[in-house]
Amino acid sequence: MGGKREKGEMAQMGMFFDGVIDAMPVYVKELVAGGVAGGMAKSVVAPLERIKILFQTRQAEFRSIGLFGSVKKIARTEGVMGFYRGNGASLARIVPYAALHYMTYEQYRRWIILAFPDMGRGPVLDLVAGSFAGGTAVLFTYPLDLVRTKLAYQVVGSSNLNAQSVPKNEKVYKGILDCFSKTRKEAGFRGLYRGVAPSLYGIFPYAGLKFYCYEEMKRHVPQEHKSSIIVKLVCGSVAGLLGQTFTYPLDVVRRQMQVQRHLASNSAEIKGTIETLVMISQKQGWKMLFSGLSINYLKVVPSVAIGFTGYDLMKSWLRVPPRDEPDTEVVSGTRTGTPTSFHS
Repeated sequence: MGGKREKGEMAQMGMFFDGVIDAMPVYVKELVAGGVAGGMAKSVVAPLERIKILFQTRQAEFRSIGLFGSVKKIARTEGVMGFYRGNGASLARIVPYAALHYMTYEQYRRWIILAFPDMGRGPVLDLVAGSFAGGTAVLFTYPLDLVRTKLAYQVVGSSNLNAQSVPKNEKVYKGILDCFSKTRKEAGFRGLYRGVAPSLYGIFPYAGLKFYCYEEMKRHVPQEHKSSIIVKLVCGSVAGLLGQTFTYPLDVVRRQMQVQRHLASNSAEIKGTIETLVMISQKQGWKMLFSGLSINYLKVVPSVAIGFTGYDLMKSWLRVPPRDEPDTEVVSGTRTGTPTSFHS
């Protein structure tokens, strides 16, 4: 009797979740799928992300000892959790960022097709939709990226915050909310968007190039292999690597702008995007504009692989309808017509 009751309860629960999933608009399903995929990918590569940020902002201290030296230093001084310092803020940013990025990409793509039907379905469509989706996601989640960078920038002598191991002109942040509060008190609301300009300069070409290269490479894949997850992951990884290489210097500029108040004296002038780019080139050398790029390559491949796989699995689990042909596009979260092929 107990076994039958448990099976009945499980069946009812399954029907309840099926009903919830079926009632969700398509754009909500895309938000959920993108958020989960982004969170999974970011958590796996969090240690490499921490080291990359330290390379970009504490070059004298960490670049000289290299990747393995940095790993040993963090493990010795901060323990295992040191590799995840700032990851809470990173997840708080990447989940809504990835959710918005995937969802708005799909929405922009639908709107462009409806507004400009003669544009076609080629890679240019993905370049434009991806660029605008990246910019939208950055604008809505940038303060969380700034907080993540500031928390990751902190290097302490042990797992407990220790003011003695932090420079005098550097604030010690106890967590996400504390960092938000102190940053807002120091520089106002605009301070939460410090470095957003190079982020936008970088994300528009990066997101656009990523989708453009991904779709362009898929065009050359035989039809029978286009639905393969492995093919998608390989194409996505290569596209991510190409896009990252072209736009990486702007990522370095963004990181240094985010921590400028820690690096500069009280009387030093806070520089803008172009000034910071020139300053890095002149004082630190042009190679500094690519500092941490090798780590980023190591990070991008598994990140993109896990992200694409997670997104595909979540879309399948949430029963997201496939992209339709021009006359059967998904519009405003509803389906019209009969789906004919999957294109992602």
